[in-house]
Amino acid sequence: MTKPHILQIGPYPEWDMERLEARFEVHRFFEATDKQAFLAQCAPLIRGIATRGELGANRALIEALPNLEVISVYGVGYDAVDLEAAKAANIRVTNTPDVLTKDVADLGVAMLLAASRGVIGAESWVRSGKWQNEGLYPLKTRVFGKSVGILGLGRIGYEVARRCAAFDMDIAYCDVAPRDFAADWTYIEDAKALSARSDFLFVTLTGGPATRHIVNKEVLVALGADGMLINVSRASNIDEEALLDALGSKALGFACLDVFEGEPALNPRFLALENVLLQPHHASGTVETRKAMGKLVYDNLDAHFAGKPLPTPVI
Repeated sequence: MTKPHILQIGPYPEWDMERLEARFEVHRFFEATDKQAFLAQCAPLIRGIATRGELGANRALIEALPNLEVISVYGVGYDAVDLEAAKAANIRVTNTPDVLTKDVADLGVAMLLAASRGVIGAESWVRSGKWQNEGLYPLKTRVFGKSVGILGLGRIGYEVARRCAAFDMDIAYCDVAPRDFAADWTYIEDAKALSARSDFLFVTLTGGPATRHIVNKEVLVALGADGMLINVSRASNIDEEALLDALGSKALGFACLDVFEGEPALNPRFLALENVLLQPHHASGTVETRKAMGKLVYDNLDAHFAGKPLPTPVI
């Protein structure tokens, strides 16, 4: 049987490649030095795209592939895929929800704890000899009993809230409407009011035009000089220039960030700040979750070309 041809937009772990290459003819777009020439050569053959959440597939790419049928996204976010272009061409789009939810929530709460209790700085304090020579590490901030806001109570936001509940935190959330399963938590209608109520604000929204820069200067100022922002969603949900200004002026106390505009080439202003914890977009970065994500990418492609229902369709 002839293998379907797919275009691979970014690298995957080797365990995923073995499975994909056994089932498909894989064209590695990310390895091409002349991408236009590469596309011109293979475009008529391509029936599927295997991409990553941050890479997606834009309109130009979609329109350059006349026989494209399906786009399988490695990640829960699909805002980098031009859904309108896909819909217009009757192209299916899938993602990998659920399998990464709890790992992302774990990292968000880990950053909250590490930043609040100064875990990274305290470890350096010990290694540098300051504990012995200068005494105890400066006092930090407790987590239990504090107010936490969850901006976006979807799968990840819900898991973050559950973890915060274990620390006896006062939980509030903002979403398009109150959630039936969140009766024990406080619903707040807008991001600024949620921020003003919170000691810690988690951003766990989906990305896209509707939520772009929802965390703006006003929201950051409302969180305040003692407040902390934790983003494990999309960089586009935060106005990065406003965030940098707020951190630099100490209008905002601290930020924990796993995502950035233009990553991995993040704005160098971040590197000069001491009141920010920086992570390399690895909230789903466990062996177990990445293997599950890769299998779901494969399962969606395999199901499509076998004429079976897609496991996790977006459209």
